[in-house]
Amino acid sequence: MDESPRDGELAPELFANVDRATLRRQVLEIISDVLADSDPKKAWAREQLLDLLAAHMDDPEQALLHHLISTRNVPDSSHEDPPEDSYGHIPRMLLTAFQPIRLLAGGEVIGVEALSRFVSHEGTSADIWFRGAADLGLGPDLEIAALHLALAAAGEIPTHLFASFNLSPTACADPRVQALMLGGAVDPDRMVIEIMGDIADRELAALAEVLSPLRQHGVRLAVDGSGAAATSAKQILHLLPDIIKVDREFLCGASAAGDGPAPTPFVFALAEQIGATLSAEGIETREELSAVVGLGIARGQGYLLGRPSIDPRDWAAWTGDPEPVEDHE
Repeated sequence: MDESPRDGELAPELFANVDRATLRRQVLEIISDVLADSDPKKAWAREQLLDLLAAHMDDPEQALLHHLISTRNVPDSSHEDPPEDSYGHIPRMLLTAFQPIRLLAGGEVIGVEALSRFVSHEGTSADIWFRGAADLGLGPDLEIAALHLALAAAGEIPTHLFASFNLSPTACADPRVQALMLGGAVDPDRMVIEIMGDIADRELAALAEVLSPLRQHGVRLAVDGSGAAATSAKQILHLLPDIIKVDREFLCGASAAGDGPAPTPFVFALAEQIGATLSAEGIETREELSAVVGLGIARGQGYLLGRPSIDPRDWAAWTGDPEPVEDHE
């Protein structure tokens, strides 16, 4: 749930200091470490990695990623004592970027959205990595690895800001999510779970049930109210989210409508009915900002209001004070 139509693409400034040679050197060092481990219980892991390297002779980055995520799904009967933390090397390939979320009237930063960024020599988007993991049946594992890193990074943002984390319904059902979110350095009442992807009606009851303990501790829930992955009115009334987000499809319609009626008025009625806050994402132009404010939406994010950053110095600067709004280039 990124902020622009280029969702998932890597902004060039994010990896200005990570070139292909550096990435390849890091990957080869990790591979060397795995293969040099003489622990007999990890022989299966070394064999698997060698097989993957043979299958991806020109792309050790792909081989290593497949190795790291697949070791979390090894049947107990196949290998003895798989590593407890097979994601130990992923922090060297996966980064957390935060994008500021602002009050639109005054411009104050009130929170951030955590966005995953993979260091890849080919600039592959995060969406592709997560879809690839899902195709292997390992989507929740990679999501939880990303959540673990994002929660650690969130410990460095100013303490008055909330942090929003994207999770699929399937990942939400994993008990590791609750353990991570209730056992970390970030207070639950500063966290938002943003449901990522479609929600099947048959999943509604189970999803609400697994989210209940987190919400009782203060974790808030956000869902999409527009776009291809929009949560239906029925689902919104069942989940009772705290935040309903509207995307660029909505913004473009609102901007084109000018002073006309809202493109999807049911979202406003639903938000009012359940007491949810509306939040816009993907704001890139002053016209879009003006249209959103004119519709009465109080908060938002987008390139016009602040690009995602992996630099803790940027995070520390989000003190909540208003900042000048620059036109998106």
